[in-house]
Amino acid sequence: MHSTKIIKTKEEFKKFVDDFYQNRNKPKCFGVCRANISRINKNEVISVNFPHLNFDANIGSFAVFASVADIESFENELIVDINAPFVFRALCIFYPFIVEELSNYVSKCDKTSQVLEQFKNLCEKFSVDPYSIKTADVLFTNSTICQYIGKKHKNIQVVFELLRHISDIYKGENEFYKFQLVAFFNDEKTQSLQIAYAKLHALSAGYAPLRSLNLDGIFGLLPNLAWSGNKPYELQYLRDNEVTLKMEDEFPNIDFIDKFPRYLMQVLPQADNIRILDTSKTRFGAFLGAGYTQMPGASYVNFNSGALGACMNEGRISSSVVVGEGTDIGGGASILGVLSGGNTTPISIGKNCLLGANSVTGISLGDACIVDAGVSILSGSIVKICKEEAQKIAKVNNNFQIQDNELYKGYMLSGLNGMHFRITSQDSKLIAFRSSKEITLNKDLH
Repeated sequence: MHSTKIIKTKEEFKKFVDDFYQNRNKPKCFGVCRANISRINKNEVISVNFPHLNFDANIGSFAVFASVADIESFENELIVDINAPFVFRALCIFYPFIVEELSNYVSKCDKTSQVLEQFKNLCEKFSVDPYSIKTADVLFTNSTICQYIGKKHKNIQVVFELLRHISDIYKGENEFYKFQLVAFFNDEKTQSLQIAYAKLHALSAGYAPLRSLNLDGIFGLLPNLAWSGNKPYELQYLRDNEVTLKMEDEFPNIDFIDKFPRYLMQVLPQADNIRILDTSKTRFGAFLGAGYTQMPGASYVNFNSGALGACMNEGRISSSVVVGEGTDIGGGASILGVLSGGNTTPISIGKNCLLGANSVTGISLGDACIVDAGVSILSGSIVKICKEEAQKIAKVNNNFQIQDNELYKGYMLSGLNGMHFRITSQDSKLIAFRSSKEITLNKDLH
């Protein structure tokens, strides 16, 4: 491993980054992840978790990571195991930012500390011999320091956390986990489990809008796992070792079996007023906007779907469904997705809509729409709208075409604003009319 020059100033760092990208593309997404290793095949990763994901951001940090990993050229997907020199050389290149934050730490939190000089001296050693330090005990295992530095530079905090695991990284033979640098440059069809997790994380964290990333083929990349807490187990491993694990009282308490972890196992809600009353009902890759409330029972949110703001959900938001702010989804109400059942057009529900209990919505709705309890409105449904109501609807929807026979297919009404769908009590026919009811959520609940 060759020596590393310490970058002493921010000006030098900027030149380093500019030089790096002279003949290289910038990544779309990258991050350091903790990768869980298969208990059956030690060369296989079965799940990952990103402590911090960069999406269209922090390209200087990627220049550091790629350089210290000795990566000269990139394909679209990049997955590299992290070793000890990676960690120490990253500290040397991030040097001016670390010195700045350590100086602030010393002046505000620990005026008697020798940590700044200790860091400078050790970087001198690292730059010459990245194997000169063998244990995590010699440098900044204090979690307060790591958290203080992370206030400005999350990627530097990640490097310091790697330093806390340096003993395991040196050995490189931990049977349960390892750390990897993961990146992709263009949003093409996903080829690896690590990139699948990165894309799902980007959606759940709100870095990428729902339905904006190519998720084709990810089901085939994710193994079906038994999850105990946040730990994945392969089903075949549990079968092969069932007797031993149970005799030793080490058989895991299995919470669920799925290809996807749960939302709260990978990301924190973006706002303090998001409520999820049953963690099993939101899949990783869903997005929940500020003020969202998910009640237990029939509620569910699949991956690549979710709500853009305050929303009451007691129903099912299927894959690729996007729900607008202020909408109330009643108990057992279903919004059709695109994974199965023949529906191939992603559905959007507008703002301030009401989907009644046990209703089924298979077309997009504009703003201020109502689907009564028990009503099914599908693409092929026949809906009667009298001419008087059709004229009212046309006033708020320029693209609405009034039919002389007063009959409409469901797809002809997709995306219209101010629609109210109901079943008549006399003859059980599906009708629609201009909604006059204002839908408002209880502000105290959101």
